[in-house]
Amino acid sequence: MNPEIHRADTLGEPHRRGIAEVLVRGFAEDFAYFSTDPERLADAFEHMILLERFYVALVEERPAAIASFTEGAQECFAPRCGPIRRHLGPIHGTITYAVVRSQFLGAPPDARPGLAEIGFVTTAPDHQGRGVATALMRHLLALPGYDEFLLRDIKDTNAAALALYRKLGFEQSASRPMRSPARAGFSEYVSMRRPGTRA
Repeated sequence: MNPEIHRADTLGEPHRRGIAEVLVRGFAEDFAYFSTDPERLADAFEHMILLERFYVALVEERPAAIASFTEGAQECFAPRCGPIRRHLGPIHGTITYAVVRSQFLGAPPDARPGLAEIGFVTTAPDHQGRGVATALMRHLLALPGYDEFLLRDIKDTNAAALALYRKLGFEQSASRPMRSPARAGFSEYVSMRRPGTRA
């Protein structure tokens, strides 16, 4: 399978909803606290996606895999409380907005020009196992002007993602243990790095 890969802002607003749907379905387990209804989650979250910070792999003209791509202090989301409250309720929506701001925003401590962070890598359920995420990652790693790439906070139980990233040349650079691993269902978050092509 050879998906077409584009920066999301070059595709425009018509694909925003599809990107949101891939995001919420790909991270359904992580987003379950916010809602277990993917349609409600897509309604609540689609406004906050900064299209210029996402790349999309299209299959048959629909988003099949996505990833955020940021440098320095850039953010990939711009959440607003109003839309989240409107779709998730005034109380739960307000809590969700606070959690989104605390968990989804913030550059790495060593953010700098030339260090690109790749995040929110996920594939639509009906395209998993077909090489779409691999093609998307290879495209990102071939972008010029970066001397290092970073992946942060991958669950240590996400064997498929970790294997893919190792195959692409990433090596573990840090880990962050969970305080309650039995309740969380995993022991630690793993971060990985690999050199870029810029000397």
